Amino acid sequence: MRLLRPVPQSSKDGVTTRGRGRPGLAMTNRKLPAFIEVRDKYTGGVIQNVPAASQNDVNGAITQAQKAFESYSEMPAHKRAKIIENASEIISVNKEKLADLICREAGKAWKYAALEVDRAVETFKFASEEAKRMHGETIPLDASASGEGCLGFYLRTPVGVIAAISPFNFPLNLVAHKVAPALAAGNAVVLKPATTTPLTALKLGEILKKAGLPDDVFHVVIGSGSTVGNWLVADPRPAMVTFTGSPPVGEAITKIAGLKKITLELGNNSGVIIEPDSDWESAVPRCVMSAFANSGQICISLQRLYVHRQIADKFTEAFIAATAKLKVGNPLDKDCDVGPMISEEEAARAESWIKEACREGAKILIGGKRKGAALEPTILAKVTPRMKVVCQEVFAPVVSLIAYDDFDEALRLLADSAYGLQAGVYTSNIGKALKAIKKVDVGGMMINDTSIFRADHMPYGGNKMSGLGREGVRFAMEEMTNIRMVVIKPS
Repeated sequence: MRLLRPVPQSSKDGVTTRGRGRPGLAMTNRKLPAFIEVRDKYTGGVIQNVPAASQNDVNGAITQAQKAFESYSEMPAHKRAKIIENASEIISVNKEKLADLICREAGKAWKYAALEVDRAVETFKFASEEAKRMHGETIPLDASASGEGCLGFYLRTPVGVIAAISPFNFPLNLVAHKVAPALAAGNAVVLKPATTTPLTALKLGEILKKAGLPDDVFHVVIGSGSTVGNWLVADPRPAMVTFTGSPPVGEAITKIAGLKKITLELGNNSGVIIEPDSDWESAVPRCVMSAFANSGQICISLQRLYVHRQIADKFTEAFIAATAKLKVGNPLDKDCDVGPMISEEEAARAESWIKEACREGAKILIGGKRKGAALEPTILAKVTPRMKVVCQEVFAPVVSLIAYDDFDEALRLLADSAYGLQAGVYTSNIGKALKAIKKVDVGGMMINDTSIFRADHMPYGGNKMSGLGREGVRFAMEEMTNIRMVVIKPS
């Protein structure tokens, strides 16, 4: 296993990222820094410095991963499963330390950082189980006259080296969703974590080594998307790219990756409908959490909230009151609800979107103020469909409240999006629920929950501009394997 480890040297050269802080892939000719400063997102202090990967480092990682794949792909499934199960257990034992690290390098409130660690434990556990269940199936070849007397079946085989590019907002569990199924299927991995949050990925590498993963099966290379990301994606040797980030970068990947398998998760401007026949009172706290957890920096954060006019005033009053109780501050405080955003630049960008919406007629019901990288949880009203805060992915603690008169109107507004990741509808009417499931083009429709619901073994991914392919351990393993058809004819 080859990890570019943190070292004590300092460097004034920082590496910025593109697309709401997510990895960029534009070509650059600027001089690469020797080290990347990883900062505490609340205090601004340097946690550690990590070496920036050179192109030789990336080439070497791919070469070594290719070589390691040859033997690792032949490892019996029960042995791969044991290694991955060991990793799950080690992550669990180190929950407190990992959660603290996530708080510091990602700015995530401790309670959500701890939840992320719990989810990573489960993700690796699911992967250990699926490693023993991956299989093909028989094909009735005699359904065709040409197949009479033949035996047909297919196997699932690992693709090879997988280039994984992960974002900052879940520095452990979104890495787990790429690494755990890849290893379970017998692949090798070269991971490029976000430059703002690489330390958790490095810790995971140490955990995998301790769990028994053979040397060179897993590599971590750190640097910007415009350098390391480009080198990984454009190199012809990786057989697959799995990426979570912004649509422009996802589109760029499809253009430079060549003939590789690609999985892309590219975000959303998630919407939820609240019908008057639902238990809307209990939906209020869930909507608050869904809009403001991790400072709204979640691909399935609640951004558009459609509330029937019959209950709009009461819902709005309760929603504002619950939002006002949120504590914004140091993410290491156990009672913190909302920490800083990933950078002051991103917080300023979101603040500018709010101000632009207000100039166009929107009204701030609560929040809207920024101090450094911390943006107050913000509720907007009187928005229009073409405002950035509505039609684009705000990726910040900002939610727009929109009243409607008719369920069909609300469905039309919900579906009116270039994105299609997840959405939600609160209703006690099964007919309305079925209509929403049928009419709205999303990868996941949550009935009586918000868009933020995710269980780590379910198929997860989007349609339209939200991406290609699916994550969720078993479904990711299907993406990360090839079908090998076998036909046996009688001699």
